[in-house]
Amino acid sequence: MAARFTFVLNLVATLVSLRQRQQQRVLPQQRVTMATGIAVALVFIGCCSNVVSLELLVREFPGCGNIVTFAQFLLIALEGFIFETNFGRKKPTIPISNYVIMVTMFFTVSVINNYALNFNIAMPLHMIFRSGSLIANMILGIIILKKRYSTSKYLSIVLVSAGIFICTIMSAKQVNVASEGSEDGFYVLMRWLIGISMLTFALLMSARMGIFQETLYKQYGKHSKEALFYNHCLPLPGFLLFATDIYRHCDLFTQSAPVVIPVFGLTMPIMWFYLLINVITQYVCIRGVFILTTECTSLTVTLVVTLRKFLSLIFSIIYFQNPFTTWHWVGTAVVFLGTLLYTEVLSSIWTALRGPAIKDKKAE
Repeated sequence: MAARFTFVLNLVATLVSLRQRQQQRVLPQQRVTMATGIAVALVFIGCCSNVVSLELLVREFPGCGNIVTFAQFLLIALEGFIFETNFGRKKPTIPISNYVIMVTMFFTVSVINNYALNFNIAMPLHMIFRSGSLIANMILGIIILKKRYSTSKYLSIVLVSAGIFICTIMSAKQVNVASEGSEDGFYVLMRWLIGISMLTFALLMSARMGIFQETLYKQYGKHSKEALFYNHCLPLPGFLLFATDIYRHCDLFTQSAPVVIPVFGLTMPIMWFYLLINVITQYVCIRGVFILTTECTSLTVTLVVTLRKFLSLIFSIIYFQNPFTTWHWVGTAVVFLGTLLYTEVLSSIWTALRGPAIKDKKAE
């Protein structure tokens, strides 16, 4: 426990150091490169450490998804209320009615994804399954937007589907093995199937939200920071439905073992400390993605996010010693190969490598 606490504390110190560096003055020609580098660092450090803090919370209290989601929404909404809306004085560019629709989908996806961890869903499987967003986006794009894709896109979807199928089947076998000899074996398996159904629904809902958001941006222009605020502010009253569960976990968190924070000299329950780290890193992660989308192409953003997911998965397996078989590794590799193929990263790398040779031939 002490080693994990030290690790999380080091992450906080790193984030503070990055923030201080961001505030330093740089030359005009270096600003774009510096902003991109900081954004990439924020995405990797913020998102990866967020996964670590979430697993620390879930391992101790598997049903704490509601209080984690509420805390994340509350902090991001508070920051947006102060800095984006200027304490409510700035009117939204996109009509509130559209945000209500978007927020309903966003709130549903966030709650279901976190709540699925209550149904025997391991964190590695949770991360791998959510990588299937490409499949959901393509399916709904074909159905709703009548889009058509190239052969490489369809091939990538087959690879991602195969990878998720392999990991899901292997995890199902682990659930069966764990429940053998238990009178509640069937109950355990049914809970796992409910968790898989929840993840599938959240995946499709997230893709539908992305299509709806894309339509809004085409009509009103891109206002990502504004959307970030309203997506986290408007759903806050919805957490009243989970008030009893949130209050119960507040009490459980308060009863956890106390820990001393050396930097500030404060003593607080360790679960509250993990939650604080989770909320801060979630904000850093989202802000990093936002900066990246304003500084880089969508292809670069997708590549960074994909690599971040892969590193989070690997770290989760190694640090927390999660069960991961050879077939899990095969499925993971296939998922990320399909993702890279979908984003045309592999073809871009191949073109970049061949570029100098082609230029030399033209020069001759």
